[in-house]
Amino acid sequence: MQVPILSIDPVTRRVSLNARDPAFYRNPNAAYAALHAQCPLFYWQEQAQWFCCGYEQVNSLLRDKRFGRQILHVATRQELGLAPPQPHLCDFDHSEQWSLLALEPPEHTRLRTMVNRAFVSRQIERFRPEIAALAHQLIDGFAAQGQVELLAAFADIIPVTIIARLLGVPEAMGPQLLRWSHDYVRMYMFGRTLADEQAANQAAAEFSAYVRSLIAERRRAPQDDLISTMIATAHGGQPMAEDELVSTIIVLLNAGHEATVHQIGNAVTTILDSGLAPHSLFADEASTAATVEECLRIRAPVHIFSRYALQDVELASGVALQKGQSIGLILAAANLDPHKFSDPLAFRPARNEGANLSFGAGIHFCIGAPLARLELQVALPILFARLPGLRLAQRPVVKDVYHFHGLERVEVVWGKA
Repeated sequence: MQVPILSIDPVTRRVSLNARDPAFYRNPNAAYAALHAQCPLFYWQEQAQWFCCGYEQVNSLLRDKRFGRQILHVATRQELGLAPPQPHLCDFDHSEQWSLLALEPPEHTRLRTMVNRAFVSRQIERFRPEIAALAHQLIDGFAAQGQVELLAAFADIIPVTIIARLLGVPEAMGPQLLRWSHDYVRMYMFGRTLADEQAANQAAAEFSAYVRSLIAERRRAPQDDLISTMIATAHGGQPMAEDELVSTIIVLLNAGHEATVHQIGNAVTTILDSGLAPHSLFADEASTAATVEECLRIRAPVHIFSRYALQDVELASGVALQKGQSIGLILAAANLDPHKFSDPLAFRPARNEGANLSFGAGIHFCIGAPLARLELQVALPILFARLPGLRLAQRPVVKDVYHFHGLERVEVVWGKA
């Protein structure tokens, strides 16, 4: 396996690493191990900002109220020396204006409160039989073939179908939602191009227009779905405004399937690479949950969550951040911290060493985590039980979409070798 060109100066804490280098994004865990050994808090020169990868520090900063997901609520662009908004991203910026991922209290608290009830575990649990039925239905469609590309035939379909049902979006829109989402989230990719930005803006414009049409339909004729509930719900006597509804629905649709699609492929590959017997990994609910958590720990679908310093801050390690500076928290690397997890690059579902940070922590802990966990806990055991002898037909290629981590294709076969 290729080794990424990684330059670390532990004295100045300067690191040089090309995130578009296939040797890195195809196996970032190797680079993370080197960073843990030499420089867990570092200035990534190509990204021109500070990053940290140690478990305790990442966990702490996710909860630190001196940091936030937005900055323009406490300072102006002029004060911070930020460039004005770019006209070619106006639709994307507008759709993100009220995103739960980009807000701080009190707006974040108000909007999250109005949708959180639908995503707590006891509410999500009602989807267990639907997820199981859908998994069986999909497998029925290809089980006799003896081979399949698993992402398109299985992983892509389950998360988008379930989040569409929860929200009240027609399931027939699933393929279009995936296309919009894939274009939309390229805005968060390192080294994005002008073409990426233009595609994301176009996706945001089309996505927003479609969501507004759904909102109009539900205002005319409410249904038993989350969109209707959000329209009718108020917090402190204040209902969601139209733009708030649009941003919230888009982020729920994107977050409700984008990462889980990646994680199904990541998990299947991780399990097959481990050589462990699937029947032991999924022997009961406890072992299934442990297997899913270990898959999330060792191959997280989202690697970085950034935060702004809301004031001048000096970190315990002596690094000073000025108000408005951003710091990247490498969740996937924190999951591999040898000070937290013994033999961190080994896949050991039986380990009992604490929670992974793949869904974040603090007030921005992923609202869809209970749904994502349930989808993985239900779909994976069914897949391995229905397809005995499941194995990779060829080595999957990791997508060039860092700081996400997902596969281009997962070609699998089953039955006797």
